[in-house]
Amino acid sequence: MSNRREFLKRSLMLGTAVAWTPFSRTLGMDAASQQVTSPDTEAGDTYTVNMKYISAPDIPPRQIVIPDVGEFKTLKGDFHIHTLFSDGLVMPCNRVDEAVQNGLDVISITDHIEYRPYFSGAGRWKLNSEQANNYNLWYEIARPEAEKKNILLMHGAEITKSTMAPGHFNALFLQDVNPVAAVVDDWRKMLQVAAEQGAFLLWNHPGWEAPKSGGIEKGAPLRFMPEHEEARKKGWLHGIELFNYKEYYPVVSDWCNERDLALFANSDIHDSELNTYGIQNPLRPITLVLAKERTLESVKEAFFAKRTIAWAANTLWGREPWLPELFKASVEIKTVTPGTLELTNKSSLPITVSLGGSSLELPKDVKRQVYLAAGQQKLTVTNWMTGMNKPLEIMPV
Repeated sequence: MSNRREFLKRSLMLGTAVAWTPFSRTLGMDAASQQVTSPDTEAGDTYTVNMKYISAPDIPPRQIVIPDVGEFKTLKGDFHIHTLFSDGLVMPCNRVDEAVQNGLDVISITDHIEYRPYFSGAGRWKLNSEQANNYNLWYEIARPEAEKKNILLMHGAEITKSTMAPGHFNALFLQDVNPVAAVVDDWRKMLQVAAEQGAFLLWNHPGWEAPKSGGIEKGAPLRFMPEHEEARKKGWLHGIELFNYKEYYPVVSDWCNERDLALFANSDIHDSELNTYGIQNPLRPITLVLAKERTLESVKEAFFAKRTIAWAANTLWGREPWLPELFKASVEIKTVTPGTLELTNKSSLPITVSLGGSSLELPKDVKRQVYLAAGQQKLTVTNWMTGMNKPLEIMPV
């Protein structure tokens, strides 16, 4: 057996974070057992996770407990969602209901501007000219339901180009989508008009392999292209999806660190939540937002301040200083005796720590003791990442 295969075998037996190593390309994750499996594949930039999960119907909304981080509230969001007003398969109000069921605080319905095969003037179900030319319609339909059910709904749309670059962008916190749609033939003008409205612009799924639909060629490496650097320098790019649907792109964490961009984990959901992830799937992508208040204004301020953390498939990705601050808020650490620590996870977040090569999961509200070897000063949080192949390290004492 090769050294690599032996490492994979032993790592999987120990439950370590082999899922995030650079030589694993395609991953399967059973949500019931939460066991990671990895075939022997060559190095790759795009990774997939099996999100299948079945739970009982007619259950109350999911409760996600995360403590405040200093002065900030930790809000849960999904900022890439589709409906029948582009190529999604449910109505806007259904997305609000799904957000409630998943324990989310804030969402954005980001239907495509360029691609509307269902409800539109030329789609399967024809709209009258006034409705067909109103690219705010999905937001206007969902807003009363969101207000009634206490879900923060930001105004958004997806700018959808068929070539990479530029690929696809979500424009979040738009005031009016129609002026963006009016310049649909020029992606630069679309980004500019959105930015002039104060929108937050997010580069979607940079590793999506779909060369005819705005993705990269199959097997091509992920690259931060000159067009994206141009957009960043002009103030037309503020964040990137590290996790999209069932794929993740670890190198994005380094791009965001190097270029001062925000990280996101979004579902890009088209089918129903039930058919896509199941009910209250703990592996489902969620973006955590550290906001001063539970308001859209505070969420917007947090986006531009890059206080976002990507959470999916039992792993968190974030930037300094926010990821370590979230850990400190979530885990209570007590010294029992010299060299012995008691750790208690006060949150719903998945946390696995490593000491001297041994891994220990921290379930919510369960006290676990760990022992520091002589000279050992740091805990490694193997499923919390601050960069590609860079697990979070914490000084416990």
